[in-house]
Amino acid sequence: MTPPRLRVGIDLGGTKIAGIALDEGGATRADRRIATPRDDYRETVLAVAGLVAGLEADAEGTGTVGVGMPGAISPATGLVKNANSVWLNGRQFQTDLERCLGRPVRIENDANCLAVSEAVDGAAAGGAVVWAIILGTGVGSGIAIGGTALPGRHRIAGEWGHNPLPSPRDDERLGPACYCGRHGCIETWVSGTGLASSHRRRTGRHLSGEDIVSAWRTGEAEASRTLADYIDRLGRSMAHVVNILDPDIIVIGGGLSRVPEILAALPAAMAPHVFSDLVETPIRASLHGDASGVRGAAWLWNDA
Repeated sequence: MTPPRLRVGIDLGGTKIAGIALDEGGATRADRRIATPRDDYRETVLAVAGLVAGLEADAEGTGTVGVGMPGAISPATGLVKNANSVWLNGRQFQTDLERCLGRPVRIENDANCLAVSEAVDGAAAGGAVVWAIILGTGVGSGIAIGGTALPGRHRIAGEWGHNPLPSPRDDERLGPACYCGRHGCIETWVSGTGLASSHRRRTGRHLSGEDIVSAWRTGEAEASRTLADYIDRLGRSMAHVVNILDPDIIVIGGGLSRVPEILAALPAAMAPHVFSDLVETPIRASLHGDASGVRGAAWLWNDA
């Protein structure tokens, strides 16, 4: 009997590594999760290779391997760049992993994997141009064209969070300091961390994003103002990309995607800043949720 042909996906995070094996129809044949060997490059490579082997053993097949990770592989050097898992930076991760596995590996930024996952069989299935946003502790985004990731010439396509907040009000200048060395990056305003920081600066109260949303739902005035500011900033920031990319569908993942009131308010917040007489871009929560990244990594080989 011929073993099944698989698409194996790996989501390499800073604290955990998730893996999945899909069959040719996209059904899950196996999944596993392990802790990331933090600050140890060699052990990280071996952990990913071991996870692939375990998934293929569980699914009783072999196949292609795709990896989603923070950062990107530099087209200039072949080395990892811009990864917040800093022990990967400056390393030949793709080359070393391919040597361990004895086969080619496709690697993409984790936000691009979200876009691919949702474009292939998720909330944006059927959309030719899909823009996917991650609203979590940080902010990221990725683009899929025809179900395939668009990495860009410098592997920074969709690097939305480190652009400045569009149309800043006087009270939004110079903007909060960002870890990238700039001030007023979109990430500092519309991430979960940014939401909490904005509330603290205005009220002096230290609340998590989740607590702010809960207070907003009860009608608490300060939380309501904070969320109104948040939605306005997010709408401006999204409109900036819509004016350039004009996607068929926008998909939102990350913790704040699970607040339906925010998603429902975004079309109206975005519309005044879009250069069009009609704005009807669908904005949807990711269908696959936390599994989108790992599924998208597996679908990096959807042309194979």
